[in-house]
Amino acid sequence: MKMYSNLPIGLHDITEAKKRLTNHIYKTAQLPSNYISERCHGEVYLKLENMQRTGSFKIRGAFNKLSSLSLEDRQKGVVACSAGNHAQGVSLSSAMLGIDAKVVMPCCAPKSKIAATSDYSAKVILHGNSFNDTIAKVSEIVEMEGRVFIPPFDDAKVIAGQGTIGLEIIEDLYDVDNIIVPIGGGGLIAGVAMAIKSINPTIRIIGVQSENVHGMAASFYAGTITNHRTSSTLADGCDVARPGSMTFEIVKQLVDDIVLVSEDDIRHSMVDMIQRNKIITEGAGALASAALLSGKLQHYVEGKKTVCIISGGNIDLTRIVEIIEQNNIPQFSL
Repeated sequence: MKMYSNLPIGLHDITEAKKRLTNHIYKTAQLPSNYISERCHGEVYLKLENMQRTGSFKIRGAFNKLSSLSLEDRQKGVVACSAGNHAQGVSLSSAMLGIDAKVVMPCCAPKSKIAATSDYSAKVILHGNSFNDTIAKVSEIVEMEGRVFIPPFDDAKVIAGQGTIGLEIIEDLYDVDNIIVPIGGGGLIAGVAMAIKSINPTIRIIGVQSENVHGMAASFYAGTITNHRTSSTLADGCDVARPGSMTFEIVKQLVDDIVLVSEDDIRHSMVDMIQRNKIITEGAGALASAALLSGKLQHYVEGKKTVCIISGGNIDLTRIVEIIEQNNIPQFSL
């Protein structure tokens, strides 16, 4: 077992998070994909976080953070900002813990995510059209109401909560060679990398981002934190132009590679997941499979055992229809 004492979290933080999450979240399935395995000439398994409570991995970090708050902080209430998945994780976790929550979401957030966030318990405030806009509104609420801010990715408890996925992966497939992880702000890949590399440093951790928005990839290759966003992306849950300082430090030291995929790659992956694997995934949830199906990781995965994290499945049905039509596939061939 390898120790990383210079980084914001360690394996102990993740094992403690796992204890807090027990009986509150699901241990999600990790199933083989014959289709992707054949395409990649290796053994590919799908870690189905789209089947997690709230439809994404985000509840892991949100619940770990909220359940770690002091009684005094819980009584203040909390506030978060998110395009949808972190929002739902905070909302449901707050309901389970009896904490009053507000969530700021961009006006362009998917309707299904807005409705689900409100239904779980939180008061939803729609503001602006970007993550930066929502952060500004959250700062105002914190100042005016004294609420505790629950960060979406750049927080030790949040990262540790996401890292519990790594523990589950290695429990189910101890001899895995590669783990492919979608990246937005970096909370998921940072947590998974810490969990896995602490147990077996030879397992490769490979991140995936959109060509349109890849702040972490740009920072990873520059060796310093930088911004990158040229336009929006189908992977709206990973539309983060600048990574967190904590997540970047972990990624810089523990992640083996980061690759980029196009919007067409993401679209084709979403359709293939529906047609070939019978799995509904949002754009961000299809990043890892897009990297595999596009051939960008062939040199890593051929003849190897690979786990592909399907991070979320919260997508409007109308959006699915649009993507199918853009792919020139008859709707009723599914």
